[in-house]
Amino acid sequence: MFGNWLKTSILMAGIVALFGAVGAMLGGEKGMLMALLFGGAMNVWAYWFSDKMVLRMYNAREVDEATSPYLYKMVAGLAQRAGLPMPRVYIIDEDQPNAFATGRNPEHAAVAATTGIIRMLSERELRGVMAHEMAHVRNRDILISTISATVAGAISMLAQFGMFFGGSRDDDRPSPVLQILVMILAPIAAMVIQMAISRTREFGADRGGAEISGDPEALASALAKIDAYARGIPMHTADEHPETAQMMIMNPLSGDGLRSLFSTHPSTEERIARLRELAAR
Repeated sequence: MFGNWLKTSILMAGIVALFGAVGAMLGGEKGMLMALLFGGAMNVWAYWFSDKMVLRMYNAREVDEATSPYLYKMVAGLAQRAGLPMPRVYIIDEDQPNAFATGRNPEHAAVAATTGIIRMLSERELRGVMAHEMAHVRNRDILISTISATVAGAISMLAQFGMFFGGSRDDDRPSPVLQILVMILAPIAAMVIQMAISRTREFGADRGGAEISGDPEALASALAKIDAYARGIPMHTADEHPETAQMMIMNPLSGDGLRSLFSTHPSTEERIARLRELAAR
């Protein structure tokens, strides 16, 4: 637990520093001060409200035992096995098979699954996927992933609107070349932060999910299916908000290029190999 709080603190400090650096490059001392204030306020807001924003972004609808007994009872059983409070359960009306967990701690957690993943996977495979998400909750990864997703978007926005941090006189304003460089490099820096945080976290959640479900092979089979189908089924919300991609069990973004280079997920083949090694034991 202490390790995750330390990582969260380092992440927040890094975010504020990145905000300040962008502000300083674009608007000198005035820009740095405004960006630092904005970054600090963004951290506070993200801690309390970013999970609600992400769920609203994906038009997720909350379900209960009456409206979705299949998924709700599955999550309830996994929460009990993991020794966790019952999270809120959401369904996202998207054809792409995917799922994620969010919230600031296990007491305020939520798990979400797309209609596509519910239709596509067998009960055993879906149970493995939801166990993976419960492992994220148990490992307290969800605060880090939700904050990094929210603030990465804010960094991109700050870079795009950086011209507003310019000084009042022409000679105080940064050069157009510098503005363009910051607009390009700041979002890439945010992606690198997310990538560094996310990849090792997915391996940990795979291992934890296998322990919670007691069925590593089911999660391995689910990952193979999701990987095969997700690439051909776009998720438009994720494409519009790529900073949220690292929250999903599988990279939801369509296309290659930088999005592939800075993927926040390890290779599916390596994830499956590790799970099957666990199953063999």
